[in-house]
Parts: sequence; C-alpha cells; structure tokens
Amino acid sequence: MATVLKVFDRWKEFLNERVQQAENAGMKDETINKLAVQIGEFLSDKVDPENQEERVLKELWDVADENEKKTIARLMVKLVTPGIS
Repeated sequence: MATVLKVFDRWKEFLNERVQQAENAGMKDETINKLAVQIGEFLSDKVDPENQEERVLKELWDVADENEKKTIARLMVKLVTPGIS
C-alpha cells in the first residue's frame, strides 16, 4: 500500500510541476483546465491504470459526461496546486 501511495504522490508532484510551468508561461486557469481535460482523455484512452487510485479515476472518467469530466480535471489541478481556482 505504501508503494501505491508513493506512486500516486509522484503523479501528483509531476502534475503540479506541469501546472506550475503552465502558469509561469502565462497560461490562464481556464486554459490549464482545458488542457487537463485533454490529458484526462489521453490517459483514459491510452494508459492502463497502475494502481487503485488511477483505476478509480479512470472508472469515474469513463462514466462522466462532458461537464463532469471538466469538473474531475479541475479538481485534479486543484488537488495538486492549492490556491488555483
């Protein structure tokens, strides 16, 4: 279980770094959130979940409608970057 959490923590760190780079490049929150939706689509279609957290996210993504996917993506960005809206 500890390994799974470390892997998920590494994913969150990676995502945080990418969001910070996007912000530093001058991207607005709305643009970052749109990119997060695109990344979510790619991950859902092309990447097999490696742990329970990723599996839950994929299953939620797969049953979500377009608005719910936007919400999931926004929440993932918010999870890794406190203070972003």
